[in-house]
Formats: sequence, structure tokens, C-alpha cells
Amino acid sequence: MSQWQDVLRMDSVLQARVSQLYEGKFPREIRHSLCVPIESHDWDLAAMDENAASACFHALLVYLEELRNRSVQENNILQGPDYPGMRQYLLRFEDKPLNLAIILSEILTEEKKILDSASEAPGCSSPATNDKCEDLDNNVNELKRQTLEVKTKMKSLEFLNENIDFIQKTWQSQVEQHVGLAKSQGFVEEQCHKRTNFITQTKKVVLQQIENILNLAQKMVASLTDVELPQWKRRQQMACIGAPADTSLDHLQKWFTAVAETLLRVREQLQKLQDQSSKDDGVPGPVAQMAEFAHSLFTKLLANALVVEKQPFMSSLPQRPLILKTLVRFTLKVRFLANLPECVLQVKLVFDKDVEEAKTLKGFRQFDFNKVESKILDSDSPCGGLVAEFSHMSRLVVTEELHIIKIVTRFQHAGLKFNIEASSLPVVVISGTNQVVSAWASVMWYNVLSASEPRNLSLFVDPPPLTWQQLSQVLSWQFGSVGQRELDEHQLSMLRDKFVDDPDDLISWNKFSQKDNHWIWIDGILDLIKKHLVNIWRDGSIMGFVSRERTKVLLQEKQSGTFLLRFSESNKDGAITFSWVDHCNGTRVHAVDPYTKDELLLMSLPNIINHYSLRAQRSAHRNPLIYLYPDIHKDQAFGRYYGETSATKKVMNGYVKRKLLSESDNPTPPPSPPTEILPEDMDIDMDDNDIFDLLNLPELPDLWTVLQGTPTTNSVDLN
Repeated sequence: MSQWQDVLRMDSVLQARVSQLYEGKFPREIRHSLCVPIESHDWDLAAMDENAASACFHALLVYLEELRNRSVQENNILQGPDYPGMRQYLLRFEDKPLNLAIILSEILTEEKKILDSASEAPGCSSPATNDKCEDLDNNVNELKRQTLEVKTKMKSLEFLNENIDFIQKTWQSQVEQHVGLAKSQGFVEEQCHKRTNFITQTKKVVLQQIENILNLAQKMVASLTDVELPQWKRRQQMACIGAPADTSLDHLQKWFTAVAETLLRVREQLQKLQDQSSKDDGVPGPVAQMAEFAHSLFTKLLANALVVEKQPFMSSLPQRPLILKTLVRFTLKVRFLANLPECVLQVKLVFDKDVEEAKTLKGFRQFDFNKVESKILDSDSPCGGLVAEFSHMSRLVVTEELHIIKIVTRFQHAGLKFNIEASSLPVVVISGTNQVVSAWASVMWYNVLSASEPRNLSLFVDPPPLTWQQLSQVLSWQFGSVGQRELDEHQLSMLRDKFVDDPDDLISWNKFSQKDNHWIWIDGILDLIKKHLVNIWRDGSIMGFVSRERTKVLLQEKQSGTFLLRFSESNKDGAITFSWVDHCNGTRVHAVDPYTKDELLLMSLPNIINHYSLRAQRSAHRNPLIYLYPDIHKDQAFGRYYGETSATKKVMNGYVKRKLLSESDNPTPPPSPPTEILPEDMDIDMDDNDIFDLLNLPELPDLWTVLQGTPTTNSVDLN
């Protein structure tokens, strides 16, 4: 199987990471259509060899032309991919095939990393879980074996019954025609009696085998509905808030389907036994009991077989499911795990079905689907599921209010009829995009705390606190989901100092999302990483969460020009700064004013670091940034990301293109202020003009200076 096919089989969270990987770099349509030639060439080698890159480039064009010709022959031009558009895109690299090779080399490498993370995620991967999966597979195989044996014996019974019936009818007819045969009638009756006894004993053996099958099926049903499925739902719940968990349903569907088919076969054999049995052979009673037992197991299994494979999400927020915006379409995917032949299910979505609490409150639970729709679940499809989209919501309530979407259906198959329901995780409904940050805080808080069913939709009436261990894990997942790298122990330690002021390491909901706005600050940083810093965050080049004191400690013993990257603690919208050490006139640590999203939109941070310079009074400009902490040359850390900045514009509307400058005044000459003047809680990236006066540094630039791209610099004396 190709790497791309493996990617398509991953869960929605990991697929969102792959989608983000391609965003702005390479069209996913081309990756999908040309997956075969893309994966058959060595793009790592091509990225270093112009001739190899050219050969690979032309191979893609040839393959693309073959696909287009095939589409023409099959009269599939309108329904097929946009081959001319893909060709036009690829021709951009005709003169620079090396650039294409570099892009594909990096993308395929990152794809592989995401796939590796999926294989390391919880699921049937750890030794203990592999053993459990193997046990379930063995039980399924045993069920199939025993069911086949029963089927074989039942065919023998059918033959024996037909044989006795034939003998009795035929012999009686011959006796009536030939009087002399009457003497042999006793012998024939004796043989028939022996065969009847043999049939009765065989029936009892079959009944014992069916009982064994039902006992094993009972064990399987309990394991699937009470253990495996709840564990999968919990993994899915954690995956919704960023956990790298395996949410594949392939194993569960195989097991559910196998047990359901077994129980159907058992019911069929029991019905045949009942039809063949007489009141005198002692079989009808046990058959009826077993049939009832098989029915109860089948009902329990199928009542749990309808699941929400993909929780509700909007296409604009694939990494933040369970947030729905009024009047905006969302996607929800349902799968029926028991993929039975000729099984037709019509599913319907119902908003807040059976929710009773606080209905008297004004504006509470007033949402409904504008259009009632039902869809047929195609259980013959490869995945056994469907994707349903609805445009529906009508009113707004507070973002901490939780709602449930239920999927209801009526199961009818093989003479069986009963209702089946499945529920989504609680969703938060918003009316504006400015509520997304708060809504996501609610989603994270709820899903960490609530693992059981039925769901506690009133949790935010009095929200319980989280422990730091719980919160730190969720925060780390956010960075892994957005930036493909989770937080390390040092980064979490700095965040702990911000969040925790309770002796029991508890964080209240109010402190997290409202009072101190810590979550808004972190969300701003996540957005900064997603839009501008994914590559260097993933590489581990950004220390990020490090206090001013630790920055000084880390840098003061390093050689001049050593720098580190840290997030601004004062900018709630997300900003990043770099601090470096200079030993020219004593040991001093300098910090540039933080770069915001607007500034990084004009020039990437690697380019800023590469071109950054200090304006000296009587000498040429110099770049003080040489080594990324601890001792990595900046070209080694960021060299592959250097390139033409996005601020280089074409001449438009009479304006001449320009480039964003990245320079500061040389901060070395000013003397150090007395240490007692510097407040203890002052951050080295603070931008208050009074602080700059204390440090005897240039004042903050005016708006024109900012637009020219000349950030100011702070410095801290460590002598």
C-alpha cells in the first residue's frame, strides 16, 4: 500500500495535520492524482541534483498526460480532476525543477513523520493491546469454526430426517403391494428407531455446540460493548482535543460484523432445529431458550453498533471539532459497525433529543434543524458510513452551554425490529467567529473532565477544576496538533508558574478562560505558530515558553551572538522575540521588540534572523545573531527556510516594490542602570516607554518607523 493510501486511512485529527502540511506549499489534488509517480522517485536525491530533479519533473508530466488521455478515452473530462490546471501548476517549475524536488522531499518526509506518530498512538499498537486484539481475533475465528461445524451437522440432520421419512413412506407402500414383506416390517421399524435415536443424540450435540457458541458470543459482546467501544470513544474524545490517538474503526467493525453474522447463523440453525423437533425428543424447550438468548445478545450488540465516526465539525475549523456556528453547514459522519448484507438503515439527526434540564430558562436549548432530513446508511460502502451535512441553526446562547446531536434509526433485518440511537459528543454553538477561542476552551475543559455517559450537559453551571497534570497534557496536545511538536518539560514548567497558584495544583475554570486570560494568550501563540512558525516550531528551534530570568541564566555563559526565541508574555494576540548575549562591554542580554503576526506576514522569522542587523554609530551594520541556543549556527538551524520574503511585491498601481528591513540601533553604548531600579516582575520584552527610559534605551518608534520594519531593542545588564 502506498504512503498516500496510508495517509487517507488515518483519523481526522492526523489528516488535518497533513492538510495543514500542504497548505500553501503544494496542491493536495496533485499529490492525490500523482501519488504513484511521486512515491516512486527519490526526491531526497533530486533535491540535491539538478539533473535528477529535471528527470523526476518530466516523469510527473508524462504520467499526468497519460492520466489526461485516459480520461478523454473514458469520456470523463467533466467528472475527472482538473488535469490542465495541474499541468499548468507543474510548469511553474519547468525552469527550476530543483525547487519542486525540495518541496516534495520535505512534504514526503513530514508525511512519514505523521504516519509514524499514528502508528505509535494508542490502539492496537502496544504489546498489551496487540495481545488483546489477537485474543479477539482468535475468538472470532473460533466462533466461525464452531458455527461451520454446527452448519455441517445440521446438513447431516436434514439428510437423516429426509432419509427416515423416505424409508417409512416407501416401505409402507411396498408392504401394501407385497404381503410377504410384512414379515420384515419389524426389522425396518427397528432400524428407523435406531436412526431416530441417533438423530436425537446428534441434536443434543448440536445444541451443546450452539450453547458453547452463545457463551463465547456473550463474552465477545460484553468485551466489545462494555470495554472496546467505550475505550475507542474515549480515544476519539481525546483526539477531538488534540491527542495523537488512534481512532480507526477497522478492528471494531470486523469484530462487530463477525459476531453479528454468527448470531444470525445461530438463530437460523435454532429455527431449523425447532422445525425438525418433536415434543417427545426434549429439544423444543432448550431451543426456545437459546433463541431468546441469541436474540438478546444480537440486540445488545446492534444497539451499540451505530457510532459517530467523525464528530461534528465545520470545514473552516477542522482542528477544532464540536464547535458549530449558527447558519453554517457542518459535517458529521456515522458508521454502522455491523456490516450485514441487505441491511438498510435510514438515519435521522435530532438536536437535543430527550434533554430536559433547564428548559424553563430563557433562550436555553432553542436550536433545531431548519430542514428535517433522513439519509440511508450505505452499509455496503467500503467504510460502512455516510457523511451528512446540514444547515440549520437559528439562535444564539452563551458559549458555555452544551448540546447533543442524536442519530436515530429503526433496525429491521431478518425478522428483527428495534430502535437504535447514537449521540455525538456535546457541541458548543456560537454565532460569531470571535467566540471560537472561548468555545474551544469549553470543549477542552468538558472533554477532559467528562468521560462517562450519559453526558453531563450542565457541567458549566458549576465547572469542576482541572489538575495541572490534566491541563498541561491538553495544552501540549494543542501544540502537537497545530505545530506538530508537543511541549517539553521546561516549557510546561514555565506555563505551570503562570497557571498554578493552588497548593493542590488545581486550576479553576474562571482562572483559565476568563479572569487572567491565560488561554487567550496561549491561543494567540497557537495561531502565530499555525500561520507563521510551523516549520521552526516543529524543528524545535523555538524555546518559546521561557521566563526572563531563565533566559538570562541560559545565555550569560554562552559565547557572544548566542540567541534564543521566546514568545512575548505581554502580547495577547501572539508575538515572538529573540534574545541574545553580548560580552563586548560586560555581559549583557538584549531582546528585540516582539514580532507580531502582521510583521511576520511581511517577512518570515528565519529571514528576519538572517538579515537582522544593528546600526552602529561609526561602523558598518552587523548581525549580532550567530548561534541558536545552545551552539547551533543560525544557517544550520534556519538556512533551508531562507528565501525571498513575502514582503517583496510586484510593481502595482504605480508603487515600487520594497523589502521589509530588519534592523535596530546598537544597544551596547548605554550604561547599565542600578539593579534596584529594575522591577522584579519586568519582562525583557516589555514595550512600555517608561521601561525604556529606565534602561536608557531609545524610545519606542513611531508608526512610520514600525511600517519601515525597524524594531527597537531592549538590553539587560547581567553584571
